[in-house]
Formats: sequence, C-alpha cells, structure tokens
Amino acid sequence: MKKLIHLALIILISVSFSCQNNTENSEVSEVVTEVKNDIERVEPPNWWIGFKNNQFQLLVKHPNISEATPSINYAGVSIEKVHKADSPNYLFLDVNISESAKAGPFNIHFKFNEEKELVQTYEIKARQKEATDFKGFDSSDAVFLITPDRFANGDTSNDIDENLNEKTINRQDDYGRHGGDIKGIIQHLDYIQEMGFTQIWSCPLLINDMPQSSYHGYAMTDFYRVDPRFGTLEDYQELSTKAKEKGIGLIMDQVANHCGSEHWWMKDLPFKDWVNQQASFVNKQPLNNSNHRRTANQDLYAANRDKKEMAEGWFVSAMPDLNQRNPFMANYIIQNSIWWIETLNLSGIRQDTYPYPDKTFMSNWAGAIMNEYPNFSIVGEEWSYNPLLIAYWQDGHKNKDGYQSNLKSTMDFAMQRHIVEALNDAEQWDTGLVKIYEGLANDFAYTSPKDIMIFPDNHDMSRIFTQLKGDIPNTKMALSYLLTLPRIPQLYYGTEILMNDFAKPGDHGLIRTDFPGGWEGDTVNAFTGEGLTDNQKDMQNYLKKVLNYRKTSAAIHDGKTIHFAPFMGTYFLFRVVEGETVVHIINKNNEPITIDLKRYEEVGLNGKTLKNIITDETFVWQDSIQLKERGSLILTTKAN
Repeated sequence: MKKLIHLALIILISVSFSCQNNTENSEVSEVVTEVKNDIERVEPPNWWIGFKNNQFQLLVKHPNISEATPSINYAGVSIEKVHKADSPNYLFLDVNISESAKAGPFNIHFKFNEEKELVQTYEIKARQKEATDFKGFDSSDAVFLITPDRFANGDTSNDIDENLNEKTINRQDDYGRHGGDIKGIIQHLDYIQEMGFTQIWSCPLLINDMPQSSYHGYAMTDFYRVDPRFGTLEDYQELSTKAKEKGIGLIMDQVANHCGSEHWWMKDLPFKDWVNQQASFVNKQPLNNSNHRRTANQDLYAANRDKKEMAEGWFVSAMPDLNQRNPFMANYIIQNSIWWIETLNLSGIRQDTYPYPDKTFMSNWAGAIMNEYPNFSIVGEEWSYNPLLIAYWQDGHKNKDGYQSNLKSTMDFAMQRHIVEALNDAEQWDTGLVKIYEGLANDFAYTSPKDIMIFPDNHDMSRIFTQLKGDIPNTKMALSYLLTLPRIPQLYYGTEILMNDFAKPGDHGLIRTDFPGGWEGDTVNAFTGEGLTDNQKDMQNYLKKVLNYRKTSAAIHDGKTIHFAPFMGTYFLFRVVEGETVVHIINKNNEPITIDLKRYEEVGLNGKTLKNIITDETFVWQDSIQLKERGSLILTTKAN
C-alpha cells in the first residue's frame, strides 16, 4: 500500500511539473510517469535543493554496474563525474544541482549496451524549513537519554522480525532484546515533558542486524534504515514531530567510527581501503583492536605506531573500523548525517567515540554540518578525565597543533568524576569538596564551558545511585549541583527513580535495565508512580521541581558563576544575572551547622528574600544560615 501511495504521489508531482506555466522542465526533461526501481541500492535515498553545497555524491550498488553509463535528463541536475570502484558492483556519481533546479522526481538511466538499460527513479525535494531554523541545544536545555529497547514497548507486533539474525525477545536476558521501541517513547512524551526535559537523546535507532546483543544500536548494519524492531522511518519522524509540539528537541546518536560486522557492504566492499585493516579482514587474518590511546591525537611525542593503532584498530572485533581517509567514505558519512538532519528535523547530533575516527575527517564532518546549519548543535563523546583533552575538541580552542574541530560541545567526564569522588569522600569534608571546587576551576581551559555536556551517568557507566553507594542525600547533591552548573545537563532514564546496578556494578546489560511501567503487566509503573517506593517518588518529585525551575532560570542558563572555596564542610555556588540569583549549597555535615554569611557578601544578597525551590519556604539573607541536615539547598531570588 505504501508503495502504491508513493507511486501515486510521484505521478501527481510529475504531472504538476509538466503543466506549469513555466514549461522549462517539460520541454527539456524526461517526464516521470512510472517509478522505476531497477537498481539494488542508491544512497542517499533522496536529496534536497537549496544547500550551500550544490553537489552531492550517489553510491550506486548493483551487479556489474561499473559496465553501465549513467545519465540524467532533468533540468538543473547533471552528473559531473562518474567514479568506478575497485568492486565492479559500485559506481559513485557526483551530481550537481543548479540554482534553477526544481524539486521533483527524475530518472537515472544506466545503459549497458543497446539491449540493456536499467532505470532508477530518484527525487530531489524542497526543504521544509530554512537552514537557520534548525535550532540546536544549549545550556537552557536538559537532555533525557534513553536506551530505546529498555524504555517502553509501545508496539508488541514488531518485537520479533523473522528476517533478521536475532529472532528472540527475552526480558530476563540483560543482553537480549526486550522490545522497547519508538512508539513507546512517543506514548510517554507527556511524562518526559512534565519531568522538565527539553531534549531527547535516544541511543541509535538504526538497524543492527547482528546475531546477538543487537539491542544497544551501536553496531549499525545499514546507515539509512530504521531497525524494524524499533519501528519505521515514519515512526521516527512522528517522534520528532510530536516531541517538538511539546517543546522537546530530538538529538540523534550517530557513529562515524565503525559499523556492525553484518553491515551489507562487508560482503562486497567497494574499495580496497573502505575499512581499516581491510586486507586482514578479507584474508581472514587476525585483526588488531584499537589500543584506545586517545591521547595520541594530541600527544606531541606520540609514536606513529601508537597513532595508527588507535585510529585504525577496530573498536571491538564485531565492529569494523571505517576508513574516513577514503574520500568516498568521507562523503558517505557527511551526507548521511545531513540526510538525517533534514529527514527528522533534528536539533542535534551526539557523535559516538569522537576521538577514534580520523581527526581531520571529524573536523571536516562537523564543519560541513555547521556550514549548512549554523544554529545546529553537535556533542562529541570524549571519554577522558583530563580537561585538556576535553578542551582540545571544542571549537575555537587554541591548540598547539593548530587543529580546529568545528565541534560545539564535548562531554564532561572530568567533572562527573570530581562530583562522585567528592561526595564519596566521607573522611574529610573540605578535602572532598575541594575536588568539586577545583574541578570547576578548570573551566579556564575551555573555550565555552556552558556548551559542554555534564551528566551523572549514562548508558556505558554505573548508575549514579550505584556510584554514590546508595546514598540518597549524596545523589540529590550530585544531581542538583550539575543542574545548576554552567553546562548542558544530561540525565539517563531511570535516574529519577534511583535505578541502580548494585547486583553487578558496571555491567552494561544491567545498567540498561527496563524502565518500570514500560511493558504491559509491569507491577511497578514509574510513569504513574504506582508501586514506587517512597524514596523513589521523593527523588522523582525532587528532580521534577529542579528541572522545571531550571527551564525558566536565566541565571542558570546564562548567568555569571561565582563559587567560594569549601568551608566547614560546605560549598557555595552562585549563578547571577540581572533580576535573579540562584544559590546552590552543598552541606556534608551530618549535624546541624550555622554558617556566617558575611563570607559571601560580595554577591550582594544581604537583606534579600530567597525561596527554596523544593519546599517554597522563604529565607532572608542576613548574618547567618543554619543548615540542619546533610544535603543540598537551592535558593532563588525569583518570587515565582
């Protein structure tokens, strides 16, 4: 039925074009009256008019397609160059779209000889909105990270696909598929909005047709296909549309470094250098995995061998390492990202394993996207606890080697660790808090601290409640502190209900536990609160209040940051903007303590009334404040 509808639309479009008063296309171009799909694979599946870069490259895959001569007869669209690959089953076509070109379908003819010709209908579309209207995420946002297989099962009919390698579903298997999908996210957008989140980052939703552990999404086997166990492309587009209706942007998790070993091209690689260590792979020889020495990207003294092993080693044995130095691979990845931005109306991209691909390519990749979408956002995963390495990747940083990343945001693993270590240090209160204080002091190294992403945990590390040893006051301190920092905060699904991996800390399958209430028959439902413990409900409500206050806080979004060295087991952080001051206090004392507020008089709060954003109680800032129990306190000068 979908194919018939698509055919009808194409015919309608072509008839419309032929009947226009301006008959340029009908006189010069071949009129498309029937959709042709003779070619095995053409990627990208479509393109658009109106980009700054008016050229794109088509990957064409078909048996012995290199013997054919391709041609296009459509006004304003032309083949500039034809590239043959090492495999006879590929062609790469450089296609130019002139400013005079109009949106519509056209045929690409592949002529083999007088008797044989194959035809593929292709379409260039009109863009739905201006490039500048693709608004990215920033420090005013709060990001909700979801592992879709483990969040909610909204459509049980797609749980198993008999055409794919992994055909089972088993919620008792931490590394098996559990059935969560796109519909499940759509059905709970109200919950996400009411909690106070303004962006959704979903782990990859593209197909992972792998024999096992395919649920996580990071071993993609087709970069243009949604995994049918998650839903359809239309479902993905619906998620984006309905999220935006609720003021929530959509961030796509992408992977430029590797694919899954079952990717369709691994059975017939177009070039001899399409993936790294390709000769060893083809000849079934041992492959080297990455040495994971990410500092080789910056190290002035790094040996070439270490650089090569880091960049060309496979991330893991089931994930072939893509060679971005191959110009056709480079074009493929860049175009794939742009295709998804346009198709899904994205607000951002989270790029996995950022330091592992060729770093020159990553600069070109980010640069190409930001050139087309100047208000867009990209965050790169740099799992490093060294602020110097985090700073290196942020756009505008003055690197000694002259490298410019074009990357707006990096991930703050360093500050995440400082927060955990500081709060777990129970022996000496000020010594522990100094780790947070000095960690934030490292912001001098960053070009733009507020564009860095901070988080308590994610899909690859123990839950924050586990890291903080099940201590609820410490968990509240960690979460409230990072939500008031000059950063973009990201929280992982289930953090709000104290999800944990106590049984096996660090185990990825357990970290990505099912969200209770996402499956029919669940006895606990975190979406409604049914069956949650008092502590879980309290944490959920606590985060809901902080997140919703944060939504409208100019001080937290853009305010000046002032913090004072830890004193008597307390640490004071201030965010200040005209008309609003937010005070965040961490108190590690188990017994009541009184703090002299004259220490903080430079902030100018004396005599002002502040409100506790959790309890709504008011407090007049004068000589002292009594802190009655260990925990955090968030005060604001805003009345409402």
